Amino acid sequence: MLQTRFAIAAAALLTLALPASAQFVPPPTKSAAPRTTVPSPRAASCHNGASFDRFLADVKQQAVAAGVSQRTISEASPYLVYDQGIVNRDRGQRVFGQLFTEFAGRMAAPYRMQNGQQHIKAHAAAFARAEKEYGVPPAVIAAFWGLESDFGINMGNLPTLKSLVSLAYDCRRSEMFVNETIAALKIIDRGDLTPDEMVGSWAGELGQTQFLPVHYVNYAVDYDGDGRRDLLRSENDVIGSTANYIANGLKWRRGEPWLEEIKVPQNLPWDQTDLTVQLPRSKWSQLGVTYPDGRPLPNDNLASSVLLPMGRFGPAFMAYANFAAYTEWNNSLIYSTTAGYLATRIAGAAPMRKPTTPVAQLPFNELKQLQQLLVQAGFNVGKVDGVLGQQSRAAVKAMQIKYGLPADSWPTAELLARMRGGTAQAQPAATIR
Repeated sequence: MLQTRFAIAAAALLTLALPASAQFVPPPTKSAAPRTTVPSPRAASCHNGASFDRFLADVKQQAVAAGVSQRTISEASPYLVYDQGIVNRDRGQRVFGQLFTEFAGRMAAPYRMQNGQQHIKAHAAAFARAEKEYGVPPAVIAAFWGLESDFGINMGNLPTLKSLVSLAYDCRRSEMFVNETIAALKIIDRGDLTPDEMVGSWAGELGQTQFLPVHYVNYAVDYDGDGRRDLLRSENDVIGSTANYIANGLKWRRGEPWLEEIKVPQNLPWDQTDLTVQLPRSKWSQLGVTYPDGRPLPNDNLASSVLLPMGRFGPAFMAYANFAAYTEWNNSLIYSTTAGYLATRIAGAAPMRKPTTPVAQLPFNELKQLQQLLVQAGFNVGKVDGVLGQQSRAAVKAMQIKYGLPADSWPTAELLARMRGGTAQAQPAATIR
């Protein structure tokens, strides 16, 4: 989750294939203090060559200056050790590279929708309270809960403090993880969790909706009245805290929609199909956009965007202002669209339609080559990694407009051939129905 984590959740999400049927969430297993490993030589390059021990001493001083007690520093110290393996995982992570229909088909599967509905019934009072206080619908909370941990089943099993301080010493995102380390110490200091209870993902996220410590400090609430904010074991705390973060951290708009499936005409001005383009629903209706069953859109001025995660031949959605909460939670378009879609399913929406024709996907090596050509054309696509991220999509749209192709942001063999300067002789593309 969370705007700062980029695709940190990718590896964990791609392994979440278990039926989330268990209701009991066991407490974290206590373990001995983790062992340290030797940092790589480049780990200290942004710390003026300081050793890890010296760096850690400075972090502890910053924590004390931020109000953390010496008692908490002492309790946490055995867990503040370096693990090069954590840093290696961070550098080697892959962002979401699956097709949306594949990812959503697995992650928004019927069992997860049904489990979300069951959790809403089982914790009806907490969900009702959260919706009244924060304006966030139960289905929205339940969708993130299901995707992030399968309702508490898969929260991770690595010592959080070790993960955070290792990533803090590494230079890729040092400042961010120094702040996260200090926030984790604050969680301990105020009595929410003990150091040995802080077990989670390799990237330092905690709890059933995977809060980074800064967000845990800022948005976790005690919804069961036991005096602690326990996002590992208290379902009520999870519900209230997630609603608080969505409402106040992600600026959710009470009473407004987030995502709806739509049907688009073949003559839609494709250059307008982008999250950065917002038009009144009445305008989209005039352009021929309808609901999947042919019903017209409401003739109102509610601002909305047409979202085509797989181009004009794939699924189509109307994204509203509240969809920004999903892209802020995780900026992968595949994840955010899946989370929004799952929330609509939990709320009672029908399954999305399957593409009427196969949607061609460029092979990995050709998508990577396309990114290289886009860079040569002056576009910033981020990392050239063969994965279609937001920057790559924007660059693809710009080149489609230049070549007079349907500007739906979906890379095609024809676009690649144009950029190569030849005719379309690309390898046969993979298709999905």
